[in-house]
Amino acid sequence: MFSKLKQPFSLLSPLLVILGISLLGIIGYMYIEQYNFVDALYMTVISITTAGYTEVRPLSPAGRLFTVFLLISSFTTFAYALALITQYIASGELTHYFVQRKMTSQIDALSNHVILCGLGRNGHEAAITLRQHKVPFIVIEQNDERIRAYESKDASLLYVIGNATEDEILVKAGIGRAKALLTALPTDADNVFIVLSARSLNDKLTIISRASQYSAISKLRKAGANNVVMPDKIGGAHMASIVSHPDVMEFLDYLTGNAENGSIIDVMEINKLVKNYRGLSLQQLIDDHLAEGVVIAIRTATGFLITPEPGLLLQADMKLFFLHQASVQNNSASLERLA
Repeated sequence: MFSKLKQPFSLLSPLLVILGISLLGIIGYMYIEQYNFVDALYMTVISITTAGYTEVRPLSPAGRLFTVFLLISSFTTFAYALALITQYIASGELTHYFVQRKMTSQIDALSNHVILCGLGRNGHEAAITLRQHKVPFIVIEQNDERIRAYESKDASLLYVIGNATEDEILVKAGIGRAKALLTALPTDADNVFIVLSARSLNDKLTIISRASQYSAISKLRKAGANNVVMPDKIGGAHMASIVSHPDVMEFLDYLTGNAENGSIIDVMEINKLVKNYRGLSLQQLIDDHLAEGVVIAIRTATGFLITPEPGLLLQADMKLFFLHQASVQNNSASLERLA
């Protein structure tokens, strides 16, 4: 809790010092010299700023003693407060504080987003892919340098600096409103702890975790991870597949990694369409121009149907996968009709 209050207090403390000195002077002149508020404010300002303008009227001995006390007590404190304010402005701390406040407001307003724990090599690639697919996400990272390095390429990054194993940090990132969590920390023990915490905070969350050792896979699944990914295993298998099936792997890489220049795969959930297609044929959906492209597969409760027949009757739990060209102008319009 102290870390949350430290920065705002350090920014406001110089202003509070100036306000305190001013109130002391105003109250003192109003009580000792019977000045009204405006005259007391005027005398206080010319005293603590040592401006040396004419007094409102000659001071009584008590008023002169109070002025001496005000000058001595305010000289160092007022100068120190001004120096702090100047330092905050010159160093950019004040700007950084307001940027953080704005980011906190954006995070609090976000829902149905992804939380990415760790911005190392795997986390960095995950962030790039999420941004390419326009999936809203928040990064949790302890290393400021990694945040700054990513911000140099993407200034719109939303992040929380802290340890993702702490419940407070996960809550700050909106764990209760998130739809998924990706934990890409290099240590399996940390990933297990994050998965446990995240699952206890949101039982409907989709959790995908990185694993370095095979022994960690079962632990992560027991902790609540929906999927466990081993980057080394995937990387090795991918390299071997490029050798054994180079043309197939080149095509798959084209589909998954070059959406901005070529073909792209989209998913359509039958039960989320405005029109009720349950019991209707796949051809009817195609005729309504909702699937502008080639239907390559349909996922059912029992598995996948590859290249389904147009006469296939649709069910509510089906998910339709279709392939289209990213350059087709009507793609965005068709996707808007999916929900």
